[in-house]
Order: sequence, then structure tokens, then C-alpha cells
Amino acid sequence: MTPTSRFFCSDAARSRDDPLAGTAPYGSTWILVEYRGGWPPNGFDGLPLEPDTKRLVFSAAQALRARILLIRRHGRRPADGPPCWAVLRYGDDGAHRQTWGTWTRDEDLVGIVDALAAPGAPGGPPVVLVCAHGLHDACCAVRGRPVGRALSERWPDLVWECTHIGGDRFAANVVVAPDGVYYGNLDAASSVEVVGEHLADRVHAAHLRGFTNLVPAQQTAVAAVLGRFGPAGRHHYVIEETVRDSDRWLVRVTGRTPRSPVHDIEVRSYRTPARQLTCRGLSVSSAVVYEAVFRR
Repeated sequence: MTPTSRFFCSDAARSRDDPLAGTAPYGSTWILVEYRGGWPPNGFDGLPLEPDTKRLVFSAAQALRARILLIRRHGRRPADGPPCWAVLRYGDDGAHRQTWGTWTRDEDLVGIVDALAAPGAPGGPPVVLVCAHGLHDACCAVRGRPVGRALSERWPDLVWECTHIGGDRFAANVVVAPDGVYYGNLDAASSVEVVGEHLADRVHAAHLRGFTNLVPAQQTAVAAVLGRFGPAGRHHYVIEETVRDSDRWLVRVTGRTPRSPVHDIEVRSYRTPARQLTCRGLSVSSAVVYEAVFRR
């Protein structure tokens, strides 16, 4: 990189061929807050909201390890009615539950706290979230906004741009919620194909970062099975057992049918050399990488 060139973390990650598998942040609950103004670099935390409301929402989210994301339609297109909020959950049984509301005053967002304490309505269409948080990381805007435009043109009612969802260097990043499936290294064309396949219940290994209800080693094992045997539904595979020995895991993956084959995957982890992992990061740090090897 020359002294006058600009560093983009996603360009650097692609040139290094950084592995995607095993990089989805863990979580099963998402809080979405539509905010049509400019997004601060730290997202919800930086909003000029009434302090008690913000504290209540943040505390309730923290108790459930829920991620709070600001959302908006691509291009900040005009919307009818007040902005919305939502609580999306992925259950241990694979059930999807959603609660939606609207807000005109800051105090209306306390409804999120009540929604977090209730089970929520089952079903509902998935929400496709595209990270386009340019003030958090330049790559999220440079790569995320073209993806947001392409997906919004195809599925205008399902797609929202959102604040930081993790893994800036894998931009463009998309998470389908409450499915809890992360995809990365997308562009406009590949995002339409990947999301179309996902909505048809076919998850491919290419571009898959992982399922957020699994830990990284399990995510890597499932991605390896999908890579070898082809796409499958979001709930086709089950983690039967995970045994850890230091920096190695033995993960047993099977299908849900009684006669499904058993796949024993050994997953190994190691740390990379220290690198600049984000556009805004002034320091370097290492990342943990996971690799899968079939044992049978």
C-alpha cells in the first residue's frame, strides 16, 4: 500500500483469502429500530434518545445477549407512517418468533422491553439485513450499499440496511433473521443468488459465515458438510456432539432423518499474524481461523 492509497479491510481480506466459516457472531435475538436520520458510528448507543428509555432498552437487550441494530430502507426511501421497531427470536427448536411495533416518541421504544419478556408471534417472513454502516467502517458502505440496492429491488418488503453486524472485512455482509444465518463477501449479483437460494431453503457453503445459534467450531463443521455434499435447508443438519481438546474440536453432524449419515468433522483453530482487520482500526490484531477435516 502506497502512502497515498486508502486501505480497505475487505480488499485486504479477499487478497489474503480469509476464511469465512466460523465467523458468525453468536446470538438468537435481534432488536431492530428504524431510524431514518444519520447513523452515529456506534449505532443505537449514539442516538440522542431520552436517557431512561435508552437505559431500559439496553439493559433488557444485554440480559438476553440481544443485538440492537438500527435499520432503514435502502436509499432512505420515503415511508408511510411512523418508524418501526421489532424483536426477532430464533428458538432452540428452530421456531421463528417476531414482535413488531411503531414509535413516534422515544418513550414508545419501551415496548421493546415488554416484547423481550414475551414469546412473540410465531412465523412471519424473514428479515434480510444488509450492513451499510459507513461511519462504522468504509467497506460496509462501499460494498454494502450496492448489495442493499440489488436486494431491495428484488425483495423490497424484506430487505433493510442496518448498522454494524460484525466482520467488516467480509463486506458486504448479510444476515437473515431470525434464521440467524450470516453471509459474507457478497456483491450485487451474488447477493441476489444467495438470498434467493436461502429463501428457497437452500443454504450453500459459498459465502456462508455461519449459523448464529452455533459456536464457531460447529459453524465450520456444518459449512464443511455443505461444501462437500451440497446445499441443504437451514435445519437439515443437527450437531449431535461436540468434544473439545485444546485448539481442536470433534464435531458430529447428522441429518434430521433417521437414516442420515454421520459426519465426524475435526475442526482445528489457529491465530493469524497481527493485521489491520478494519478500515478504521489504527492497531493490528490477530484473528482466530477455523479449519475442518473430515474423519468420516
